[in-house]
Amino acid sequence: MAIPRPSTSQFEAFTTNIAYARKMVDAGRYLAPFQPGAVDVDDFYRAAWVQAVAAIDHWFHEELFRRVAELAAKDSPEMPLQLRNYEIPLHRVEAVQRGDVTLAEVVVEHVKDRWGNASLQNPRVISDVLKLVTDKNIWQGAAAQINTWQGGRTAYTDKTLKAQFMSITTRRNKIAHDADLVDGDLKQRRPITEHDVTDAINWIDRVALAVAHVLDE
Repeated sequence: MAIPRPSTSQFEAFTTNIAYARKMVDAGRYLAPFQPGAVDVDDFYRAAWVQAVAAIDHWFHEELFRRVAELAAKDSPEMPLQLRNYEIPLHRVEAVQRGDVTLAEVVVEHVKDRWGNASLQNPRVISDVLKLVTDKNIWQGAAAQINTWQGGRTAYTDKTLKAQFMSITTRRNKIAHDADLVDGDLKQRRPITEHDVTDAINWIDRVALAVAHVLDE
């Protein structure tokens, strides 16, 4: 079943970044039969893994900023509790009172200062951040949506979905920070296959789509 993809520029950027990851996998697959001596084909798969996690990390940031701006501009009574109670520095409040900037601009600026450089790869951190734009249980909703898309053939919960996502980002960190070396070894790297990375990319794409669906409900 083809799942509709959000038409926002933020999600389109995510789709483009995921496509880059898939192209890296393709490059590794095409080169594998030749096994060029100067190139470790598995490194294409490792690069694709890192790129895919970066894609969803970037999307979480951009989606957060977009939705905060929209919600702050509306000043709706249905604004999420965390955003309604969000604290901003007094000097920025004074700038709003002077008419130098809008309240929405100040809130978004402060959210960017707080979260712009944060790593959004841990499910708990992602949940905390997205409370600024929704009161829903993001992971519970995403798990239910994935089960629906799978025609009830799966029974993911927020706990199992978070564990699945965390396993992908943990491997990314081992690649990015530990050269994907086996623990305690300075030469041997963990095995990786085209299937491994393709499955990880598909999961990242699936999670982003499910979270977007929950946010848009």
